[in-house]
Amino acid sequence: MPTTISFRKYHGLGNDYVYVDAMSQPQMLASDLPALARRISDRHCGIGADGLILLCHPTPGAAAHLRMRMFNADGTEARMCGNGIRCVAKFAHDHLGFRQRPMLVETGRGVLSILYTVIDGRLDSATVDMGEPMLAPSDVPTTLGATRNGQVVAASLSQLPELAAVLSSACLGGPGGPVGLGGLGEPGGLILEATCVSMGNPHAVLLCAEPSDVDLARIGPILERATVFPERANISVMKVLSRSHISGRIWERGSGLTLASGTGASAMVVAGALLGLVDRTVRVSQPGGDLSIIWDERTNHVQKTGPATEVFSGVFEV
Repeated sequence: MPTTISFRKYHGLGNDYVYVDAMSQPQMLASDLPALARRISDRHCGIGADGLILLCHPTPGAAAHLRMRMFNADGTEARMCGNGIRCVAKFAHDHLGFRQRPMLVETGRGVLSILYTVIDGRLDSATVDMGEPMLAPSDVPTTLGATRNGQVVAASLSQLPELAAVLSSACLGGPGGPVGLGGLGEPGGLILEATCVSMGNPHAVLLCAEPSDVDLARIGPILERATVFPERANISVMKVLSRSHISGRIWERGSGLTLASGTGASAMVVAGALLGLVDRTVRVSQPGGDLSIIWDERTNHVQKTGPATEVFSGVFEV
């Protein structure tokens, strides 16, 4: 293992990761990658990030140009990152000479196709074919039972023993004061009914009156590790602004509060459409900015479009 590794820092709407070209630094693949991800992601003693993403050669037989491996800040490896894969495409295009259209990136949920726009020779934004959402309980996965057409739509979480202490206080304290749990009629009210979607990683989406008023830092880690999610889950809270616009926030499995999530935004749109609240072309506003999501009725695939931004590059001692 080398004593140093070269890296680049990117973010997609503030969802930031450290990226390493493991094709030119193959030695690092033999290292303790979970431990390395934790060190690198530490915002006080490391580089600081929501996680670590490696650009690798595709596995033999995969019909892809390169492979993405992604580790959360806590060292757990995830199958997919929606913002991360746009930045993988930017790294590959801008610095490694990949010019294929579409660019095919192997992920834990399969090979995904990416189209992109270029400004002044640099990749500016990308549209990722996220594939079909997985909605059966066993595919999410969740032990919550299907409530509609074999899908987990608006399943109650209010009886979870993990939430007992929170529910006994009758409110969640948010930045704007007490936040009621009773319903959307209350200021910031959060409805504890989950619509579960997998976009290659598990998501539970809940409706609320105002995402910024929900104390997601308190309830997120409780729901992430709830027993009904055997592989843990990403927790999103969303507000429907119109049939073509929603706002939301996400507690990301293994990383905590993030400014944006590509798979989270996709899951919010799928959940909103399943609930009959939004159409299939939706702008999703998150603290870090907006993503455009299309759930194509013809193909059943989700298309996600957003920017990718390089921050800086450097060398990290290991």
